[in-house]
Amino acid sequence: MDGPTTSTFEVRSPVDGRLLAEVADFAPAQVAEAVTTLRTAQPAWEALGPKGRARWMRRLRDWLLDEAEHLADVLQAESGKPRAEAQLEAPWMAELINYFADHAREFLADERVGSSGLLSATKRMVKVHRPYPVVGVISPWNYPLAMPGMDVIPALLAGSAVLLKPSEVTPLSALELARGWREIGAPPVLAVATGSAPAGQALVDVVDFVQFTGSTGTGRLVAHRAVDRLVPYSLELGGKDPAIVLADADLDRAVAGVAWGALFNSGQACVSIERVYVEDSIHDSFVSRLTTLVDGLRHGEEKTPYAVDTAAMATMAQRNLVHRHVTEALASGARALTGGRPTGVGTGYRPTVLVDVDHSMTCIREETFGPTIPVIRVADADEAVRLANDSSYGLSATIWTRDLARGQSIARRLDVGAVNINDAYANLFALTLPHGGWKTSGSGARFGGAHGLRKYTRQQAITTPRFPTLEREPAWFPYSRRRAQLTRHLFHAVAARDLRRRIPRIVRSRRWPGARSG
Repeated sequence: MDGPTTSTFEVRSPVDGRLLAEVADFAPAQVAEAVTTLRTAQPAWEALGPKGRARWMRRLRDWLLDEAEHLADVLQAESGKPRAEAQLEAPWMAELINYFADHAREFLADERVGSSGLLSATKRMVKVHRPYPVVGVISPWNYPLAMPGMDVIPALLAGSAVLLKPSEVTPLSALELARGWREIGAPPVLAVATGSAPAGQALVDVVDFVQFTGSTGTGRLVAHRAVDRLVPYSLELGGKDPAIVLADADLDRAVAGVAWGALFNSGQACVSIERVYVEDSIHDSFVSRLTTLVDGLRHGEEKTPYAVDTAAMATMAQRNLVHRHVTEALASGARALTGGRPTGVGTGYRPTVLVDVDHSMTCIREETFGPTIPVIRVADADEAVRLANDSSYGLSATIWTRDLARGQSIARRLDVGAVNINDAYANLFALTLPHGGWKTSGSGARFGGAHGLRKYTRQQAITTPRFPTLEREPAWFPYSRRRAQLTRHLFHAVAARDLRRRIPRIVRSRRWPGARSG
C-alpha cells in the first residue's frame, strides 16, 4: 500500500548480504487504515459475482506469465533459492487461478436444499455463500510468491478483499504481486502491509478472517488473538514429515524421491521429508545410494542459471537452527555421512545425511526446516508406522513401495493430513484434495475443490414461502390454551415415527370420541 510511513526496514540477500531494498514498516494504525480502505471497496467487488471476478483473475494470470522471469529474479534475490525452483512459483500460481476461476461460479452458486421434515416443508430454502469482507493473509518466507497465492487467489475469487502481510524476510515478491494487481487495472481490493510482528498482530485485530502460515508457536498466538475477537482463522503450521521406505520399494525412485522431497528449497518447506524410516533388509543399500546422490549435488551460490541444486537458506537464524540440530545429533552418537556443516558463505548449509539417529534427538523431535535427512532403521512396517506417528506434528507423509494396495492400507494408519505414495509434494498440485495438517501442524485446510473458495465465505440461510401465507401463524402471539395445545400436539405428531404416538395425539387434541392416551 502506498502512503506515508513512519519507518522502513532493509531487505538483504541471504547469499552475500547485499542490500536489495528498503521497505515500509507498517505501524498498526496504517494496517487499520488499509483495512478500512479495503472494506469500502469490497461490496462492489462482491457484486461483480464469480464470473466478473474470474475475468480479473485471468488478467492477473496473464500478467504473472508475462512477468515470470522478472518475478523469478526477485524471488531468487530475496530467498536465495536456485533458479530452477524460483521459476516455478509464478506459473504454479497461474494454474491455481485457472482451476478456481474456471469453477468459481459452480463452487459459489446458491444451493437449493430440501426439507428436513414437515416443519420446513412449506418453505423454499436456499444456502448462500457470502464472503468475509476482509481476509487477512500472513505468509512465511519460504515461498514468497506461491505461498501468498495459495490464499490470496481463492479469497479474492470468493469475493473478499485481501490484506497480505508477507514475511519481513521476503516481502519483495508480495509487493510485485500488488504491482501486478494495479497494472492490470483491477479494483482496489488487494493490498500489502509490509513489516514485522506488530504489523501482523495489527492485521489479526482488524480483519474478518485470518489465514496464517508459519511456525506452530506463532500460530498459537494468532489463534488466541483471533479467538479473543471471535473471528475465524485457518492455520498451516510446522511439520516433521516422515517417509517410510518398505523392503519392496523401487530403490532408485525411493532414493531420488526422498532426496528431492527433503532438500527441495534447502528443506525449507512445511512438507519437507524430515524423517526417513527404512526397513532393515534394504537399509544399508538405501543409505549408500542416498549418500552418493546427496554428496553429488551441486551446492552454493548460483552465478549462472541452473548451476546448483541446493543453495542458501533464507536466514542466518534458520541456518544456525539446522546446525544446532546436526551438532546435537552428532554429540549424541549420530553420524553425518555427508555434509554436516555450514558452507562458510552466507547462509549456506551443506546437504546432510544422518544415520544412527533416534527419537530422543532434536533432529527427530523438532522441526528442522533445513537440508538434513535423518535415516532410522526399522524392523518392519509396523515399527515404521509407530515411529512415524510418534510426533506432535501431522502435516504429510510419504510411503515408498511397489505394493500400492499395501501402501494405501499403511497410509490410513498414519496420523497426518496427506500421504503421497511413491511421490513427494504431489498432493500440493491436486487442488481437488484438501491440504491441511493434523495435531500441531495446523487447523483448517486449503484447496479441496469447492472448499478452497467456500472457506472464505459465510453460509447464509434464506427461506421463502412455498404457498400463500396466513395472516398469523398458529404459534404466533397472542397465546391461548387452545392454540398452544394444538401447536404442541402438531409438533409431537410431526416428530413421532409410529401411529401409536402420532394419531392418538391428534385425535385427542380434537376431542374425538373414543380417543385414548398416547
